[in-house]
Amino acid sequence: MVDLAEAQAVSAEVTKEQWHELLGKAQRKIMDNIPRENLGKYTDPKIKEDVKRYVLMVVENSLPGTAYQVKQSLVERLTNEINGYGPLEQLLTDEDITEIIVQKHDDILIEKDGALKESNTKFDSEEHLRLVIDRIIAPLGRQFNSASPTVDGRLPDGSRVCAVAPPIAVEGTTITIRKFKKGVRMNTLVEWGAIDNRILEALKACVQARLSIVVSGGTGSGKTTFLNALSEYISKDLSIITIENPVEMQLFHDKVRQFEARPENLEGKGEISMMHLVITALRSRPDIIMVGEVRSKEAYALMQALNTGHNGSMTTLHADTARDAMKRLVSMVVSANELPKELVPEYVASSVDIIVQLQRMPDKSRKLTEIHEVIGEKDGKILTNPLVEYKIESVENGKLQGHWEATGNEFTRLKQIKDAGVDFPGWEK
Repeated sequence: MVDLAEAQAVSAEVTKEQWHELLGKAQRKIMDNIPRENLGKYTDPKIKEDVKRYVLMVVENSLPGTAYQVKQSLVERLTNEINGYGPLEQLLTDEDITEIIVQKHDDILIEKDGALKESNTKFDSEEHLRLVIDRIIAPLGRQFNSASPTVDGRLPDGSRVCAVAPPIAVEGTTITIRKFKKGVRMNTLVEWGAIDNRILEALKACVQARLSIVVSGGTGSGKTTFLNALSEYISKDLSIITIENPVEMQLFHDKVRQFEARPENLEGKGEISMMHLVITALRSRPDIIMVGEVRSKEAYALMQALNTGHNGSMTTLHADTARDAMKRLVSMVVSANELPKELVPEYVASSVDIIVQLQRMPDKSRKLTEIHEVIGEKDGKILTNPLVEYKIESVENGKLQGHWEATGNEFTRLKQIKDAGVDFPGWEK
């Protein structure tokens, strides 16, 4: 990453204004000459050499009378700036940072340990920020301007990116990057206090018996991480297809095919929806379908999968409680307009077995707070049976103290689990 002060120290001939002009020219030169499919691969040595070659052309044309040593230093520093993500590079490589929020070019927040903090990192200008965003979205083939002021996608490492430009973003371009911790297994979630060993073993039995599971929670509650961790207990003999927009899941399983939805291209064509991918998956012989997050009518196709022998399929959705999750799922299936509205609740109730509710707590920790099973439908409402609840005992030094407690309600799917040849340890300690 370029250190501007150090670059200027190389020669008094190169001013701050000249530096920014060179950076802009070099960026545009790269965007015009490097194939789009390579723009997300700047760490590749060959591609980096191609970048350096075009940067050298810009420096030679812009500063023909500058000393050779100064030119070489500028080329190296410009290449390093263009090769990465500018000021974001150091934040992206910090494993303790889970989220980056650029409120304005000179105002960046980071999330560490569940808390938002001010960052000393800044972009030099709005133009500098937009150049970096252009590099991020270039491999996606997407427009980002006043006519198309929102864009989302992912970085090569899987981090989720959402950028918003004026006039939607009133005070200047913003970008949010959600990073994902890799390799988080259930035993790690136990260490973090998100779940205890008894609940883990009970959920493991549910996965092994191929119960269908919905993981529900608010933004940042850890739904994707939890779904990834559950995948470790899926039989290695089964084939999985994941469907996401964008791809985020990193399953602990060998037989995984990943499908990713695609927005329309610059010409307004080529969109591939989540609904289309679920239907495609049904024709591709998966044993289990995992939808990263249902948001709309693709929920209907997922319910079809669950009703046609794809037992053990899973998904996530946004909701504040387990019961609210079922209400949202019903409304999403209704939006597909494939079934009479009055039949949808019963259809959903026959498809889903377990709801796992996650929550981001006031002390910023993430915890499993509820487990419900779906037991049917009555008068257009999904009936759920609470099995586990998290009980808060106290708050000490800003940290929650609590425990998981079985409700004592009968678990109606116990026979189904035993018939699958799986031992169920029970929800109690």
